[in-house]
Amino acid sequence: MSTPPRRRTLGSRYLYEPFDSAHARIETHERVFEERWVALNRILEQIESGLDRLERRLWLAVYGVAIALAGQILAFLLNAQMTH
Repeated sequence: MSTPPRRRTLGSRYLYEPFDSAHARIETHERVFEERWVALNRILEQIESGLDRLERRLWLAVYGVAIALAGQILAFLLNAQMTH
């Protein structure tokens, strides 16, 4: 009980088989959306990484200013103590 072999016709299969253009268009839009989503995630990760680096630099600057002020105050106190 085998099925008879299909006859091969010449020409494009799209001439003989139904083609759902809406389905193909949706699949294309889904692929484009997925690629855009991946690109957006990559850009957001780069922005987040840049913000982390900026935050570290800002804290380093804040600590540097605090240490410089503490040094100035200490030098002022030591200078004032030596003069009296």
